[in-house]
Amino acid sequence: MSLRDVSVAQLPGVGPKRLEAVKSLGINSIYDLLFYFPFRYEDMEVKSLDDAIDQEKILLKGVVASEPVVVRFGYKKNRLNVRVLVENESIMITFFNQPWLKDKFETGEDVAVYGKWNESRRSITGMKVIGSNEEGSIDSVYSVNKSIHQKTLVNLIKLAFDKYHEQIDSVIPQYIVEKYQLMDDESIVKGMHFPSNEIENESARRSAKFREFFLFECGIQSVKANDEQQNVGLVEAYDEKYIAKFNESLPFKLTNSQSKVVNEILADMKSSHHMNRLLQGDVGSGKTIVAVIAMLASVTAGFQTAIMAPTEILAQQHFEKISSLLEKLQIRTAILTGSQTKREHDTIVENIREGKTNVIVGTHALIQDSVDFKNLGLIVIDEQHRFGVNQRKALREKGNNPDVLAMTATPIPRTLAITAYGDMEVSRIDELPAGRKKIETYWIRSQKVEQMYKFVSKQLANKAQVYVVTPLISESEKIDLKNAELIYDKFNELYAPKYNIGILHGKMANDEKEDIMNKFSHQKIDVLVSTTVIEVGVDVPNATVMVIYDANRFGLSQLHQLRGRVGRGEKQSYCILIADPKNDVALERMKILTSTNDGFVLAEEDLKMRGSGDLLGSKQSGLPDFKVGNPIADFNILQTAQIEAEQIFKDPQVMNKPENKVLKLFLNDEFEQLNNFD
Repeated sequence: MSLRDVSVAQLPGVGPKRLEAVKSLGINSIYDLLFYFPFRYEDMEVKSLDDAIDQEKILLKGVVASEPVVVRFGYKKNRLNVRVLVENESIMITFFNQPWLKDKFETGEDVAVYGKWNESRRSITGMKVIGSNEEGSIDSVYSVNKSIHQKTLVNLIKLAFDKYHEQIDSVIPQYIVEKYQLMDDESIVKGMHFPSNEIENESARRSAKFREFFLFECGIQSVKANDEQQNVGLVEAYDEKYIAKFNESLPFKLTNSQSKVVNEILADMKSSHHMNRLLQGDVGSGKTIVAVIAMLASVTAGFQTAIMAPTEILAQQHFEKISSLLEKLQIRTAILTGSQTKREHDTIVENIREGKTNVIVGTHALIQDSVDFKNLGLIVIDEQHRFGVNQRKALREKGNNPDVLAMTATPIPRTLAITAYGDMEVSRIDELPAGRKKIETYWIRSQKVEQMYKFVSKQLANKAQVYVVTPLISESEKIDLKNAELIYDKFNELYAPKYNIGILHGKMANDEKEDIMNKFSHQKIDVLVSTTVIEVGVDVPNATVMVIYDANRFGLSQLHQLRGRVGRGEKQSYCILIADPKNDVALERMKILTSTNDGFVLAEEDLKMRGSGDLLGSKQSGLPDFKVGNPIADFNILQTAQIEAEQIFKDPQVMNKPENKVLKLFLNDEFEQLNNFD
C-alpha cells in the first residue's frame, strides 16, 4: 500500500480533533506529512557574545549562575528570569509564559538557550532550552496555524518517520539519482526534517528541489502526451505554392527569424498532431505578419481562422492590417467587437456561421454563445496572458479541436516559459526587421522637465509625432502623480495651436478612442497624451518620441512595452523617462532600462525584482506554487529537471521500464486525468 493511502490517524495520539488540525495544513496522509517540509531553518550552532548581533536569534551556552525566578504580572501572565554565566559575563535570560521551564535550570549546571539577543541590555528573550544532544544541530521551522503547534507537528513527523521510513519509495529513477548525485526519497525526508549537520541539510534541499521540479515537469509532459493521443489535430493541408507567392509579394523580406518560426508553425499545422504553440517576439519584431501567413495557410486548406485581441483598439488595428493584406486575394475578413450594433453583430455572426467569412478578428466578443464557426481551423490569441484560462478554453471549443497559436509581445523569461508554458511548443522571433534603429532611452528627474520640452519642440519641428504617457487620468488627492488632463493642458499651453494635441484614456467611449487613434495614425494629431491604454499593439511608424511621466511607478516590462510604441519605422526614435525614484529598486529599474533594448533581458530582471506572480498575474499565467524550489533562484535545477523529464516522455514505452515503475505509479496517482501508459 502506498503511503499516500495511509491516514495520519494511524499514528498514536491522533484522534478526530488532531486529525482535523493536521488536515487544516493540507496534510491528509502519511506521505503528505513526511513531505511537509520546513519553510526555513535556524542554526543551532553555539555563538560567541562577540559575534552576536542585536535582535538576532542565537544559541548561547553557559553555566546557570542563579536560581530561576518566576514573576507573575497582569492577568495569567508571567516571566521566568534566570542568570547564566556566558564567557565570564552574567547574561539575563527571560522566558515569557513558560513557567515549567524552571526545572530546566539548576545552579552550576551547563545549559544552552536559544533566543533573541538584545545588545543594549546584554540579555536574551528565550525561545527554547536546548538539550545537549541538540547542540550544533539545525532547527526546522514549519508553517503552522492556530489549530496546531510547531512542537505537535514535529512530534507527528518523527512518529511517522520512525514507523514508516522503510516504506518510502524513491520516485526519481535510480539512473537520474546517480547522474546528479541526488539523495533517495528516504534520505531527503530525513535530511529535510532532522538534519544532523548543514552539509546533510544542503544536500537534502538540493535533492528535494530537483524532485519537486522533476515531478512537475513530468506532469507537464504527461499533459502533452495525453493531448497528442486524445486530441488528434486537424491536418491543414495548405497550398504551399500560394503561401510562397504571397510571401514574395510582400513589400519587405521576412527576417531569418520570422522565416524560421513560420516554418515551425506551418509544419505543425500540416501535421496530424494538435498545434499548441507560443510565439514570443519582442515589440516591433513582426509577429503579426507571421500570424497572417499562418491564417492565410489555414484558409487555403479550407478552414476559417480567428484572431482574438485583448482591446478594441488592438482588434481594430489588426483588422485594418490583415484586411489590407488579404482583400486583394479575395479573402473575406470581418471584425467582431462588443461595441457594434445588434444589426452589425447579427449580420457578421450569420456570415461566420455560414462560412462566408474566412478570417475573423475580434475581442472577447468572439467567445459569446451566439458566435458559431462553420469550420474553425486555426485560432490566434494575441497577448494571450491578458485573457483568462476559461476565455482561451471557450474560444478553442468553438471548433473541432482547432490549432492554437498564442502570441505575446511581453518577453517571457525562460523561467516562466518552462513553468507557465511548459505544455506549449515555443517559437521565438529574436531579431528586428531590417532598417530598425535602436531606441535611444534617457532618464531625467522631474526638476529637469524643461529639457524634455525643448527636445520635444525640436522633434515636432522635424514633423515627428509624440506619445506622452501618464499613470492617472485626473488629479488624485491620495497620490501625487502627474495626470493626463494636467499634462494635456500643459502641452496645449506650450505647443497649440501650431501643433494639435490629443488625449486618450480608458474611460472614453470606444468610438471616441478609435477616432483619436485614427487621427494620430493619419498625423492629424501631433502629440497624444495618454494613459497606458496604448501599451500594447498600437502601430504608428511616424511616432518617434515616447515621454513617460512617473516612470518609476511602472514595472520594467510595462515600460519596455510603452517604449515599443516608437521605433516602428526607419527614423531614429527616443524614449524619455521622467522619474524621481525613492528607493534602490526603482533607481535600478531606470538604469537597466536605459542600458538595454533587449526585452528578454529586461523580463529576466523584472522577474527577479517583482516575482512571477506580479509579472504576469498568477491567476492568468497558471504558475505553480512550488514548496521547496524557487524557479528564479534555482533555474539551473529547474532546467535540468525539464530536460530529464522530456527525455523520459520522448518514447511512451520508456515509462514501462522497470526503473520507472515507482514514477509511473506516482504520476498515475498524482495526475488522475493524465495518459495511462499501459
